[in-house]
Amino acid sequence: MEKINKLAIIGGTHGNEFTGIYLVKKFEKFPDLISRTNFETKTLLANPEALKLVRRYVDTDLNRCFQVKDLENNTKTNYEESRAKFINQMLGPKGNPKFDLILDLHTTTANMGLTIILVNNHPFNLKMAAYLSSVEPNVKVYSCFNPGVENSLINSICERGFAIEVGPIAQGVIQADLFQKTEKLVQTSLDFVEYFNEGKLHHINGDIVVYQHLKVVDYPKTEEGEITAMIHPKLEGKDYQKLSPGEPMFLTFDGKTIYYEEENPVWPVFINEAAYYEKGIAMCLTKQESITV
Repeated sequence: MEKINKLAIIGGTHGNEFTGIYLVKKFEKFPDLISRTNFETKTLLANPEALKLVRRYVDTDLNRCFQVKDLENNTKTNYEESRAKFINQMLGPKGNPKFDLILDLHTTTANMGLTIILVNNHPFNLKMAAYLSSVEPNVKVYSCFNPGVENSLINSICERGFAIEVGPIAQGVIQADLFQKTEKLVQTSLDFVEYFNEGKLHHINGDIVVYQHLKVVDYPKTEEGEITAMIHPKLEGKDYQKLSPGEPMFLTFDGKTIYYEEENPVWPVFINEAAYYEKGIAMCLTKQESITV
């Protein structure tokens, strides 16, 4: 595989996720923290107007604006659509990027711990995930890779790289322990790239556990779209824990339990994510797989 020459660290794709934002600001103030011997690292605050408003976005979710058809559509001109085109020119263009690797920093209100989100199964990304998991055993690997379907996330500009998702944390706040854990994961990622460029990582192999995205589940709703149930207390905060058929999933406002009724067990993630209410997502269901690196 080709060496990494240019790497981008992105924060603030969503303007109310402060951990990545203030890490980027810290790295810009103290660039030696992200300096390595054999590649160049740049930082980017992706959505500065949303940051000013302390909102996820101004007009539309920036992290859903990076399909090629949208980037090339001249009629898509709202703030985030225009910002996506600018970022694509800066880091991309998608498919032939100027940067070799993108780390996109996010936080979640769900109990996701330290999560790496893959948008493809590029061997470099799997090797990097295996390394990070070996250094930090609490790291989970969530894959939203769907073969044949183009991904619209910002880090899909490059084949190599992924999002780092850390939680639980409320929107619009900084929490020191999660800030430090995210920074450590970024630093370890940069170390990996340096070692990779030096050819020192041939020993990394074996199996890693990957949570492969299956589908999203919405809250129970009326025909008018009003929510009629909450995440069941026995499922709340149980991201990455097995949900078996017959176990509680939702609790209606009048106290009735709605059970998971499909045939096979699943591992829910992004359970009760605040930003996903508007998207009609109560949780994402995954299957647990072992992938050989």
